[in-house]
Order: sequence, then C-alpha cells, then structure tokens
Amino acid sequence: MTVTVLQFGGSNCDRDTVAALEHLGANAELIWYKDDIPAETSGIIVPGGFSYGDYLRAGSMAAQEPIMEQVREFAEAGEPVLGICNGAQILAEAGLVPGAFTVNESARFQCERIYVRVETTDSPFTAGFERGDVLELPIAHGEGRYEAEASLLERLDDEDRVLFRYCTAAGDVTDDANPNGSRLNIAGVLGPDRNVGVLMPHPERATLPDLGLTDGEGVLEDAFVTG
Repeated sequence: MTVTVLQFGGSNCDRDTVAALEHLGANAELIWYKDDIPAETSGIIVPGGFSYGDYLRAGSMAAQEPIMEQVREFAEAGEPVLGICNGAQILAEAGLVPGAFTVNESARFQCERIYVRVETTDSPFTAGFERGDVLELPIAHGEGRYEAEASLLERLDDEDRVLFRYCTAAGDVTDDANPNGSRLNIAGVLGPDRNVGVLMPHPERATLPDLGLTDGEGVLEDAFVTG
C-alpha cells in the first residue's frame, strides 16, 4: 500500500508519520500541498503541526487549498483518510467530519501523555481493537477542544461515530481525564461514511518502540498497512 502524507507550510509531524508508517511496513510518500495526490495512493493522512501558523482558526486556511478537493474525492471513493491533531482540525474545517476543534479550556498548550478509550471498532482505524480498549497516546495542541451542538453529539452516539474518548488508565470517562474540555470527552470522530476519521492525540508518536509507547500502532496498521 502507498500512503500519501500531506505537507502544508507548518506541518511538523509529517516525517514522524512517514517514519511510523515505514516502521509498520507501509510505503509512505510525502506530498506537498501544491502537488497532486499520486494515482497509486491507497490512503491519506493529514498530519499534525501548525498549517499557516494556525492563523484565523487552526486548520481553516489549509482546508481551503485546492488539494483538499482531491482529498474529498478520495474519501468519497471510500478510501481511508485520517487527520491527526492539526490534520483533524483541517478535515473538520473542510467539512469531512462534523463538529469543530477550538481553544483548550485551559487556554494553554497541552503537551502530555493521556489515555483514550476505543468507542467503536467499526472503522478502518479501530478494527483491530476491542471496544473499551484503552490506549496511552501523546497530545500536543492548543486548540484541541471538540465542540458540537447537542443534537450532533446525540447523533454521533446514535450512529456509533465517536472513535475515542479521553479516559483514565482504567478506562473511566471522567472530567479529570479530559485534558482540553472536549464535549463528552470526545478525542476523535468519524465522518458519515466511516472511512474518514480524525483524532487529536498522536498515534504516530506512539508507534516506534524507541519512543517508549507503541499503543498507536493499531490506529495506523489496519487502515494503512494491512487493510
């Protein structure tokens, strides 16, 4: 499989993502946002960073770039697309997933290890897990608080489209386990066709054993290596 990792001005997790994918056995290619997505692409990851310096709103300017129309077409064909951190913000701003990411409740940049609970296994990104599995992953964001109207939050639950929730190491969803004030502790969601997913934590930073965490492997593996 060939995975395209998009690069915008300000992306800073693009090479980390390539290294993680290659460690897992995938062929990964960095593609600059002014170029075209290669025809042989079997999956797309929009990585973390600070596209356009997070001016206006995080991800809002990158979401308007022409390459995002190619990403949309790729997603509409049923192929896997994953947004991580700034990538999650970009895909939300582009309307590929519902809701929005805004300033952390603390109004501070949060950089730490947290826990998330797998809420659905009906996605390319969590198919290898069991519902309720707990992953330890790093976060590094200033605008990671997931916001949505109550009706949308209810629909996400009804349609089983919440990917992850912030939780304790034991898997309990509590206010204290929520690092940024996200509604209902939501750390990641799916688009309407389930092949587009976003999450604020960084699975690519929990993939290489030398970094001390490997819980992110499964998030990338099923969708982009063996899927």
